[in-house]
Amino acid sequence: MSDVAPTVDVPVVLRSGDAAVTVHPSDGGRIGQIDVAGHPLLVDVPDLDGGEAHPMMWGAFAMVPWVGRLRHGSFSFEGSDHQLSINHHDGPGPDRAHAIHGLVFDRPVTAIGTRSPSSWSGTLALDWEFGGTATQTIAVFDDRVVSTLQLEATVGSFPAEIGWHPWFRKPDRIEFSPTAMYERDEFGLPTGRLVEPTEGNWDDCFVNTEPIVLHYDRPVAPTVTVRSGCDHVVVYDRPDDATCVEPQTGPPDAFNLHPHIVTPAASLVRTMTISW
Repeated sequence: MSDVAPTVDVPVVLRSGDAAVTVHPSDGGRIGQIDVAGHPLLVDVPDLDGGEAHPMMWGAFAMVPWVGRLRHGSFSFEGSDHQLSINHHDGPGPDRAHAIHGLVFDRPVTAIGTRSPSSWSGTLALDWEFGGTATQTIAVFDDRVVSTLQLEATVGSFPAEIGWHPWFRKPDRIEFSPTAMYERDEFGLPTGRLVEPTEGNWDDCFVNTEPIVLHYDRPVAPTVTVRSGCDHVVVYDRPDDATCVEPQTGPPDAFNLHPHIVTPAASLVRTMTISW
């Protein structure tokens, strides 16, 4: 164990063999970079000449307690209507204003747990009316990094989804075999209906339980494989410099479709592995 007192202000570097993984406790405990023998796998923090990097555009961050966009930031639960803060606009007008990616990605962890040369864990108290905590544990091995998310209720039950949003450097091709894809409405949000998967240029949610493989023309880490305990994944491959592969427990806007329910007796836990 480290003999240095942990802090949320300083990035933590975890190492195993040729792999170095940078964790940012002040940014939700996200993985900022996975470096394999000098080759970065993720999109770096943008250099903005003194400005602030957009918190949704780099590294690999956790999405808790919802994933993707929540339509208009509103939902009903146990007979009551709830409104969350809007933090994303797809375009002009109220129909394109949403709450996106949960409550964790842009906030510092509130407690740091385990810390060793190759592992780290941190917990964040969720700032919404339902309470709850999210804990992420990150462990690095010579050929992979493993992240585990656990969402727990501290007061009462609430709807919930969890997942990860890694920004991978652009692969030459991506290989995966989804069983279905969610139909999207005119605002790009799932209708709840499943359709046949289409070919590339995606910003779509798929039903998928198999590994997803990114292929690169390079001598180190020519393949990067994403595995998880989730049965959904969003693939966003439209940027020229990146492809996002986002394992998650449900689709975007799941609170208005069929969400998981977390209770004080039943937490929501999943693991994602990125290997090379």
